Amino acid sequence: GVLLLPGGRLPLNIFEPRYVAMVRDAMMGTQVIGMVQPVDPRSPAGRPEIYLTGCAGKISAFSETDDGRYLITLTGVCRFAIVEELTTATPYRQILASFARYRRDLSGDDPKDVDRKRLLPALRAYLDMHRIPVDWQALERTPSDLLVNSLAMICPFEPSEKQALLEAHDLTERGRVMTALIEMALLQRSSGGGAPPVQ
Repeated sequence: GVLLLPGGRLPLNIFEPRYVAMVRDAMMGTQVIGMVQPVDPRSPAGRPEIYLTGCAGKISAFSETDDGRYLITLTGVCRFAIVEELTTATPYRQILASFARYRRDLSGDDPKDVDRKRLLPALRAYLDMHRIPVDWQALERTPSDLLVNSLAMICPFEPSEKQALLEAHDLTERGRVMTALIEMALLQRSSGGGAPPVQ
């Protein structure tokens, strides 16, 4: 259920042996790893089915703890489509990726048209509903790309909803998808969907 988007910064505490091996290998090479969502987050451990679109991230901060964990920050670089999953001896999964469809992620010319007049009131109600404290003055000054991408990464959306945000064509579409997800959650709550769990 962890989402990485181009330009996003994701702090991670790496302790599972297969991911410790993955980070160690990445640090000896390109320092890039891919993040993908499981189709069913409740599937048994092992090799769950995954979505075919993910995001490559560069390890932009790295430290090792005394107990062998890695504390890293991944900075999102570019989304990719999985062409093929490779058969390897490593404990982590490896793929052949194509970045062709998402070249715009690298160019920085993503349009910044986000309907903030619709998004922000819905977002305020949504975050209040989930009891997530926010500095609203700072949030209102945040540029649209940083606002939408950061919220997509931190809001408690379902994996399928996070995948929809990841696959949105550009920031404008991602803003529309996020607003729709928030409004649907509020509508479900108002129609008797019950109180959400405290995050």
